[in-house]
Amino acid sequence: MKHAIALYACAVMVLLGGCGGTQTAQPRTTVEPEPITHEHNPGDTSASETPQRKPDESDSTDKPANSLDGVTIALDPGHNGGNASHLSRINKKVPDGRGGKKACNTTGTATDDGFPEHEFNWNVATKVRDELEKRGARVIMSRDSNDGVGPCVDERGKFADEADFLVSIHANGSTDSSIRGFGVILAPGEKVEESTKLAEAIVRGFKDHDFPINRAGYGKDGMVERTDLAGLNHASVPAVIVECGEMRNPKEAERMQKDPDAYARALVDGIDAFASYATMGL
Repeated sequence: MKHAIALYACAVMVLLGGCGGTQTAQPRTTVEPEPITHEHNPGDTSASETPQRKPDESDSTDKPANSLDGVTIALDPGHNGGNASHLSRINKKVPDGRGGKKACNTTGTATDDGFPEHEFNWNVATKVRDELEKRGARVIMSRDSNDGVGPCVDERGKFADEADFLVSIHANGSTDSSIRGFGVILAPGEKVEESTKLAEAIVRGFKDHDFPINRAGYGKDGMVERTDLAGLNHASVPAVIVECGEMRNPKEAERMQKDPDAYARALVDGIDAFASYATMGL
């Protein structure tokens, strides 16, 4: 798979600090995620910036069980549930991958009523993992629970060294509650062309599921390059951070709590599409 990605990049030539800053500890109620459901629920489509999918367009249920055989995917659910109670550990400085230092991790952001980002990230990531494994992929995770501390942002990139690519799952916490939508972050560097293709596939996955792009931070294409995210800087494989939505926007905050399946479906479709393109060398 890695060789296929490299060949693909040559032919075509065409993430991971804390995303919400340091926050006060928020109330947390971790639940065991239910299996992903396949009922399409676009939510608030009245303000959607993308058209509804046509009935004959493929959905998650259309993929064969072995569509991802031989692919190893690294998933990084951002932050962790124990970070807020171990501030001395997560504030320790680690290499940022660009010659500087930054905090090991952060607590992440939260909705106005206290639903924490780390829990949203965990709920979505485990659903994505389960669906990808059903399709034959090997999935490795940066953390195995939602009540631990860390790992630090440099390790969140390095743990994916044996994977074919890395997707880090986050949510944003803009102070302006009118901002809504998703965006994908990548880092410039050796893997930028493959990472761009991965980002484009995930953008398509979210748009196909009627999620709007956060144009305030990600422009019309839904993607931005940044050099300050240590997880992306330390990744040796194609890697992106996905900011799934805005936790301070009331409608998106409600959906994040009630419908993590919707975000998982969008991510799975994007990940599957990128893996298919890379393995076929298209």
